[in-house]
Amino acid sequence: MDTQETIGVSPSAAARIAKLLSQEPEPGTRFRVSVQGGGCSGFQYHFDFDTNPPADDDILIESDGARVVIDEASLGFVKGSVIDYVDELGGAFFEIKNPNATASCGCGNSFSVM
Repeated sequence: MDTQETIGVSPSAAARIAKLLSQEPEPGTRFRVSVQGGGCSGFQYHFDFDTNPPADDDILIESDGARVVIDEASLGFVKGSVIDYVDELGGAFFEIKNPNATASCGCGNSFSVM
């Protein structure tokens, strides 16, 4: 799969993910991105650490030391997106820049698609 069919990872997100993964005690830990039902706008992004063996429908994206995994069902909602890490005065957080989202809530973790 090429990058347009999956998701991208910005340099700032890759650096932050790589740093977080380096602090995890379990070797082979990956940063999992998924989409779940709920939130203000219908769907919400979920970020977690994953030490389980990859499932058959998992897609692994590696970028500058960052290992990101996403399941095929979630990928359908975020295909072509970019995971970014924002560090500003108001706080630091992961953000998904999703070209498929038709609406999102103020916090940026909830979105809807048509």
